[in-house]
Amino acid sequence: MRAGVLWLISFFTVFKGHCSFLGVIPDQEYELLLQVTYRDSKEKRDLESLLKQLKAPSTCLSAPMEIIRVKTTTYCSSLNGILQCACEDSHTWFPPSCLDPQHCYLHTTGSLPSCGCHFSNLSQSINFCERAKIWGTFQINEKFTKDLLNSSSAKYSKYTTAIKDKVMHLIFLSCHHCREGSIIVGYEVIGSSSSSELLSAVEQVAAKAEASLGQLFLLEDGSFMVFGKVQCNSLFFGFGSKNDEYTLPCSSGYTGNVTAKCQPSGWQVVRESCVLSQLEELQKVNLIANSATEMDMSSLVQNLSVIIQQNPSTTAGNLASVVSILGNISFLSMAKNFKVSNLTLENVINITDHILNSSSITNWTILLQEEKDVSSQLLRTLENISILVPSTALPLSFSRDFINWKGIPVTESQYEQGYNYQIEMFQKNTSIPIRGYVLIGPGQFQKPLPESIINMASLTFGNILPITQNENVQVNGPVISTVIPNYSISEISLIFSKIESNLRKPHCVFWDFSHLRWDSGGCHLVNESLDMVTCQCTHLTSFSMLMSRFVPSAIVPAVNWITYVGLGISMGSLTLCLIIEALFWKQIKKSQTSRTRHICMVNIALSLLIADVWFIVAATVDTTINPSRVCTAAVFFTHFFYLSLFFWMLLLGLLLAYRIILVFHHMSMTLMMAIGFCVGYGCPLIISVITLAVTQPSNNYKSKDVCWLNWSDESKPLLAFVVPALTIVAMNLVVVLLVLSKLWRPAIGERLNQDDKATFIRMGKSLLILTPLLGLTWGFGIGTMVDGQNPAWHVLFALLNAFQGFFIFCFGILLDSKVCAYSFLSSSLTQASLCPSPYPLTL
Repeated sequence: MRAGVLWLISFFTVFKGHCSFLGVIPDQEYELLLQVTYRDSKEKRDLESLLKQLKAPSTCLSAPMEIIRVKTTTYCSSLNGILQCACEDSHTWFPPSCLDPQHCYLHTTGSLPSCGCHFSNLSQSINFCERAKIWGTFQINEKFTKDLLNSSSAKYSKYTTAIKDKVMHLIFLSCHHCREGSIIVGYEVIGSSSSSELLSAVEQVAAKAEASLGQLFLLEDGSFMVFGKVQCNSLFFGFGSKNDEYTLPCSSGYTGNVTAKCQPSGWQVVRESCVLSQLEELQKVNLIANSATEMDMSSLVQNLSVIIQQNPSTTAGNLASVVSILGNISFLSMAKNFKVSNLTLENVINITDHILNSSSITNWTILLQEEKDVSSQLLRTLENISILVPSTALPLSFSRDFINWKGIPVTESQYEQGYNYQIEMFQKNTSIPIRGYVLIGPGQFQKPLPESIINMASLTFGNILPITQNENVQVNGPVISTVIPNYSISEISLIFSKIESNLRKPHCVFWDFSHLRWDSGGCHLVNESLDMVTCQCTHLTSFSMLMSRFVPSAIVPAVNWITYVGLGISMGSLTLCLIIEALFWKQIKKSQTSRTRHICMVNIALSLLIADVWFIVAATVDTTINPSRVCTAAVFFTHFFYLSLFFWMLLLGLLLAYRIILVFHHMSMTLMMAIGFCVGYGCPLIISVITLAVTQPSNNYKSKDVCWLNWSDESKPLLAFVVPALTIVAMNLVVVLLVLSKLWRPAIGERLNQDDKATFIRMGKSLLILTPLLGLTWGFGIGTMVDGQNPAWHVLFALLNAFQGFFIFCFGILLDSKVCAYSFLSSSLTQASLCPSPYPLTL
């Protein structure tokens, strides 16, 4: 299909009708779905007119038929093999799927939800836009039973059939879910008119529908409700309002229930116990301690591995079931002193790698809300199973995506040279390795030597082992377990890569199985570099490191409030600044010095205003989208215009120095402006483009968490802003000192006239106040990077940064006595009483 041709899916309805209180109600109504193409809106209207004029076929039906409506439902356009579809005429995509559910994605962000898929993958089109829907509920005062959670049960069928038979001819009601608690029935009303028209029509007959239902059931008074919008809606949970909580049985092939809560983002699963039926059967295998053998254990692990491979879904219930089965195997094997074969160990590692997949972290989070020790049980189980591997089967090594396991037999080489273990793992969608090292010195091994040393490492355990002591810290390295059966040491060194380089204050910790928490007892920090942390501990177990977030969570709301309020005030101040400059431009531009100064001030205000706009754009971008072109654009333009602000400040300082030092030298206005715009915008553009070109190919241009220049161990493009900005601040401070000395002790023949002296004093005051303010702002910014846990740095940086525009208005415009005087004179006020100037109003 060529680009630009649209697909039009239309339907028309035929019926034989009669009258009722709703108007004409069809005895039988049919929808015929057509797929046609058109090139423009005129062809679309012609097609609709043609369909309306068609005579309905009646060869297969005995009753007379008539076409009553023709409406467009879905239209699509194709460009470069990508199909984009949207809805027309009050029709709606009803989540969670559109067109072909296997190959198309419903984009719900933005004002108009759309469906996108690759044309070559589109095998079928089954889910088009639907007619308008409204929703409602009513409550039946009867005892709820579990049978109502099963849509195939006789009781469910009894209720739904009775409701439909009695009420459907009135409002086309369809019962979708009977929710646990009292019997609350949810219904949908589907119509071909707009949602507002449909809602109005149903509200008019709601009383009759409620009365009709009352003949069948004892309804709760006032429980029959109709509403045009729902906060949550899905095929599985149906619809619901804010804080509604529904429990439904799991899908086919699973046992258990799933509970979801309606939140602003939609249905969120809060509890779930969906266990694969095969896993549940395996869990019921009765292993009697006196008769179980090593072969039974191996067979059980093998069966579990096969089930996991055939059914890769990691529900919370499946996770709990797998951990329970592995725990039982571990407990029984240790009780009977079974040995673990190489094949059994490999199966255990494969099973563990599957349930530690980073995509299952959400389900781990749900499970940990109900069973807080389940991740700790898994870690303990893995350590116990590892101990049961005989030293004669070693060395063994298994490297998987989410777990690494290595075991070696201890020999004389460990006695003489010590032991070291190193791993390299990767997070999802990143190419930067996360490394870990274990070092045990030769002096730690005394004869008789241990039989084996076991090491395990995983990144996922850092996300699922709970942190209880301080919500502002997180595991920022791999979790490494070191086990030496029946042996103890007094010193072990560990080196961890930082997963996130912008975290601060590392703490060396081990996992305390008894208290289910990270503990620092026996461990201390040895060294911290840009990307590594070195720890030393006096015992063996599972180790990692905790680090604090860059911004303390307690002050995040305050910092956000200061930022957005300050930005609003600053943008208003900058806009007012530009308006004032425009209104009094003719009066203030007569002398070359005055005119050049005001050109600098206008460009300073304009640069900061545009930078603030892009800052707001950056703050609204979803940084989880990879790649986010909007985020990259926001970083580039914010960087460029913030640099432009500083370079125009530099020009203001250079202008002041030029006019003070080279009193008798004259430069044409054209040349001065050419130099000004080249420096003010050319230099920032060069720096910004080079920064982007150097760092973007390696994906190190912007930060992972926010839309701003990156500051990490791999790359520091933020220096491309900080270094020029602080250099300009230092240069302007030198200029101010130089100008003050010249004004205080002018050389013979260099005395300025009164007007130029007033202009220089105004420029000097602006620089003297604004330069330290801007310098302090980014000085505090450096403070947040060096000492990120001190809330004072963050609050001061937010205050000064957000109110920069307000400062420019106050000290760049209000301190200018001429602009101030003209402003107030235009309001019939006197200069002397309101404007701070010791000089008469002359230009």
